[in-house]
Amino acid sequence: MSFDSMWAALEQVGRNAESGGYRRYAWTKEDATLREWFAGEAAARGLHLVEDRVGNQWAWWGDPDAAAASGRPGVVVGSHLDSVPDGGAFDGPLGVISAFAALDALRAQGFVPDRPVAVVNFGDEEGARFGVACGGSRLLTGALDANRALSLIDGDGVSMADALVVAGRHKDQIGPDPEALRRIGAFVELHIEQGRGLVHTGHAVAVASSIWPHGRWRLDLEGEANHAGTTRLDDRRDPMLALADVVTTARHSAHHHGCVATIGKVTLTPNAVNAIPSRVTAWLDARGPDEDSVRAVVSDVSAAGGGALEESWTTDTAFDANLRDRVQRVLGGVPILTTGAGHDAGILAAAGVPTAMLFVRNPTGVSHSPAEYAERADCLAGVDALREVIADLAGPDRP
Repeated sequence: MSFDSMWAALEQVGRNAESGGYRRYAWTKEDATLREWFAGEAAARGLHLVEDRVGNQWAWWGDPDAAAASGRPGVVVGSHLDSVPDGGAFDGPLGVISAFAALDALRAQGFVPDRPVAVVNFGDEEGARFGVACGGSRLLTGALDANRALSLIDGDGVSMADALVVAGRHKDQIGPDPEALRRIGAFVELHIEQGRGLVHTGHAVAVASSIWPHGRWRLDLEGEANHAGTTRLDDRRDPMLALADVVTTARHSAHHHGCVATIGKVTLTPNAVNAIPSRVTAWLDARGPDEDSVRAVVSDVSAAGGGALEESWTTDTAFDANLRDRVQRVLGGVPILTTGAGHDAGILAAAGVPTAMLFVRNPTGVSHSPAEYAERADCLAGVDALREVIADLAGPDRP
């Protein structure tokens, strides 16, 4: 059950032979395989596997309910296993594999936790199938309304409600789970860094301070379908021109307001080479250091596209300062970084759960791509850091 063997076991699940990236979407056969892997790792260690109302998986070492009742809720580590389309191998799985490996290292040392410890696998973190990121943690905390979630539609026209039924789930159970949240005294998520903040620091690991505010918006650009070869330019109502304006506006406005933004997904109707589209739907992703700046970018893009519908929004999220500082002290003063990437840790932090994040160095800074990478030595340094943090938070005589 070494780090390497766990990594090898997941390496081919959902991997696209052509791109080399991963397609691991919520409530698919690939997702089922990943969930089975997680359950198997929990069973191999004698951990008690439970699922919350949303289907997030929790592998507990110790009794979380008894601990919560006594006022000493557990320490949770982990991340997610799903991916963006053709995403990299590290985003998500590194945190889950490292969590199991850290528990193995603690047990090898004879460590016995004074409070329960769990490894978690949050479902649908990337939102690749239904469009809302951190779906599992948002539903768990109530940040995402259950009825809205069930009505979300994927690219094939399948609702989340129907996808859950096909996957053998009970859609009527979906909703907030305060009992699951009460079991968490602290959550620490390890994640590959999705940037180059650590590259020149000489450190393999950093602690996160906050997550930028960020969101996703949909723009519906209307045109008129017509023949690409016979329609005069002056007679055309081509929504691709509006799309071009939206794309360039997003870039220029983000630069002006000190943000980042992109049009990362586009669908066309009828999507034929020799036809002028009747409709273009585009999705904007915008993030920045403060809400006003992000909203300014969205306003500019919305004006260029004739309106933008907000599909998700996450406010600026500062991680628990006391926990952040404690983790940094345990790790000997490693760097503290902010990030523009959203995470389940941010959703739990916004819900009032004491939360911290660890980042593992990414030598290229590339993420959400098959080129995403971390050196093995840095990954193992992350495991060791997580081991030290768990020992401190769950060890005897700890507040």
